[in-house]
Amino acid sequence: MRASQSVIPGSDEELMARRAASLGPAYRLLYNDPVHFVRGSGVHLYDSAGEEYLDAYNNVPCIGHSHPAVANAVSEQLRLINTNTRYLQDGVVDYAEELLATFPPELGNVMFTCTGSEANDLAVRVANFVTGNSGLIITENAYHGTTAVMAGVSPSLGPGVPRPANVRLIPAPDRYMLAVSDDELREYMLAHVRAAVDDLVASGYGVSALILDTLFSSDGILPNPVSWIAPAAEIVRGEGGLFIADEVQAGFGRLGAGMWGFTRHGVSADIVTMGKSMGNGYPVAAAVFRPELLEEFGPTVRYFNTFGGSSAAISAAAAVLHTIKNEDLVAHSKVLGYQIRTEVQSLASSDPRIGCVRGQGLALGVAFVSQEGTRVPDPALASRVVNAMREKHVLISASGADGNVLKIRPPLVFGREDGARLVEVLAEVLDATRD
Repeated sequence: MRASQSVIPGSDEELMARRAASLGPAYRLLYNDPVHFVRGSGVHLYDSAGEEYLDAYNNVPCIGHSHPAVANAVSEQLRLINTNTRYLQDGVVDYAEELLATFPPELGNVMFTCTGSEANDLAVRVANFVTGNSGLIITENAYHGTTAVMAGVSPSLGPGVPRPANVRLIPAPDRYMLAVSDDELREYMLAHVRAAVDDLVASGYGVSALILDTLFSSDGILPNPVSWIAPAAEIVRGEGGLFIADEVQAGFGRLGAGMWGFTRHGVSADIVTMGKSMGNGYPVAAAVFRPELLEEFGPTVRYFNTFGGSSAAISAAAAVLHTIKNEDLVAHSKVLGYQIRTEVQSLASSDPRIGCVRGQGLALGVAFVSQEGTRVPDPALASRVVNAMREKHVLISASGADGNVLKIRPPLVFGREDGARLVEVLAEVLDATRD
C-alpha cells in the first residue's frame, strides 16, 4: 500500500498511510483526528506544529513526561553498564529492598519483567504451579495484558479474543448501574464469586486465582466500595486458590491512599503485579510474591527474563520511586484528586446526562446515560466529549464495557492549575454538546 499521490509528502496524512502500510491493521490510533506528538514535558505534550496539549490520560509516565531524574539516571547507567539480573549488581538489590518496603511484610520476594503483561503472565504461572489448578476468575470487562494467556483473561480486548474454558467471569462492581447499596453490592459480588468457584471446581479446573485490577479501570473506574474483595479472596482461598492484585493501573500512589490499591480494600494479596509506570514508561515491571509461593517454583521452573530488571531499567525505577517519595505524590494525588472530583460532581449536578461521577485519587470516571434516570449507557456522548476535548487540547479517553465512561487518569505531577483547566474545558465541552 502506498500513500495517495494527492496526499502532501511529509504531512500527517502521509504518515498515517505509511503507518498503516508498515505496522498493519492491529495498531489503532486515539481520537477521530489523531495527534502527532513530537515532545513531552511534565503533564504537557507538544504536536508537530508546536501546539501544547494537557495530558490527563497517560498513567504510564506517572511522574511526568521526559522527567529529568529518569532521563539522567538511565543515560548515566547506559554509559556505565546495562546487563541482566544473572550477574551480581547492587542496583537491583537496593531497589528490590526499597520496593518491598512499600508492601505489607508478608510480601517478601520480587521478580522483574519488562511489562505488566509479562508480570501478570508470571503471576498466573506461579499460581497454577503452586495450586495445581488452572481456573481463573476475572471481571466482565477486565484487561490484564496481551500475552496469549493474559489476552484470554482480558475481555476488554473484544470478542475477537476467545475466552478459555478455564476462565470464569464475575460482574463489574458497578453500584450505580446495579442501583444497589454498598451492602447489597457486597452480597451480590460474593454470590457471583462463590458461583464461579463452584463452577470451576465442578468443571475439573479447580481454582488457581482471582485476579482483580483494584481500580477496575477497564470496567469503568470503580474503586468503591471496598468491602467485598477481602471476603471474595477468602472464598477463593477456601478452594486452594490465590488472590492476585493487578496494580498496573492503581499502583504507585495513583489512588492517594498508600502506594497500592489493594491495601484500600483491607485485603491480603498473595501476588501483586505492576507495570511500566514503575519506570515512567521505561520497560520495567514486576510481580511481588509471598516468599513461600516461590520456594518450589524457583528451583523447579527455569524462569528468567533477560532484560527484566536490567541495570538501566532499575535505574529508571529507582528514580521514579524516589521522586514519588521526595515530592509526596501519594498525598498530592489524594488532595488534588478530591478537588477535581468535587468540581466535576458540581458539573454533574446540573447535567442529567451524567449518571454518576466516581473515582479515587487521580483516577476519575464520569458515566454518561442517554436519558435522565434511565441508567442506559451513552457511549456516543462519551466519544463526542473525548474528541471535543482533544480539539481543545486536553487529552482523556473512555472506558467501561459500553465505552460510556470518561477515563481521566493524569500523571501524578498534575498541578492545581492543570486540574482547573481540565474542569474548565470539560464544562465548555459539556455545554457545547447539549442538543
